[in-house]
Amino acid sequence: MNSSPTTPELSASVDHLRWFAAEVHPHDAQLKAYLRGSFPIVGDVEDLVQESYLRVWKTRLTQAIRSPKSFLFQIARHLAIDAVRRRNSSPIIPCPDLAALSVMEEGPGVAETVCTKEELVLLGHAIQALPPRCRAVIMLRQMQGLSQKEIAVQLGLSEMSVQKYVARGLERMEKFMRPRRAR
Repeated sequence: MNSSPTTPELSASVDHLRWFAAEVHPHDAQLKAYLRGSFPIVGDVEDLVQESYLRVWKTRLTQAIRSPKSFLFQIARHLAIDAVRRRNSSPIIPCPDLAALSVMEEGPGVAETVCTKEELVLLGHAIQALPPRCRAVIMLRQMQGLSQKEIAVQLGLSEMSVQKYVARGLERMEKFMRPRRAR
């Protein structure tokens, strides 16, 4: 009455463990070397080896295996080929650091670029609408960055006149652009 119904199952499991330790596991280092040498693009050889062990184990539960080493290497080879196929057919490229990915461009978007171009065209029209002397002063001051003194010498004006032309020119440009920006 001391024998329990699990004793034959336990005995079979112990035999299975002994068989695995004696017939399959001793080939671990050789299997890993084979996979690394034959399939260098396979990322995780350890996972392939563990999956191979699992499949050998499951097969041994249902049927006898005549050549455990050959069977183990055959399973590992097929798993490696499948991994290579998945990797080659997958459009997903592995990225170890997701934070390094730039999902959006850093530069200006299309809408911003179009608005900037429209603003520049409008600015050009505003400058063209200025009287000739005022336009010359604005161009030298704002576009070329000359000082009031340099502009006065170049155009034969007083510095006070240059200052007035700059103020009037900027005011006229603002009045020209204001109603056109709202469109």
